[in-house]
Amino acid sequence: MKRRRSAPHSFEEILAAEMAKLEAQVAQLKPGPQRDGLLRKIRQLETASHMNEWLTSPGLRPPEPA
Repeated sequence: MKRRRSAPHSFEEILAAEMAKLEAQVAQLKPGPQRDGLLRKIRQLETASHMNEWLTSPGLRPPEPA
């Protein structure tokens, strides 16, 4: 029997899904170290998203050979 595979997800979709999951968890927590850790992780995912946008932007070109 063949195993059915789901369609591959883009890096942006994976980041967005993880951020949504963490934001839902943060909404349920009271202020404290666990909530702070999740907020830190969300900021890291946002930074990764911005870096990915920058790296995949059409204006970014490799250096020209000298």
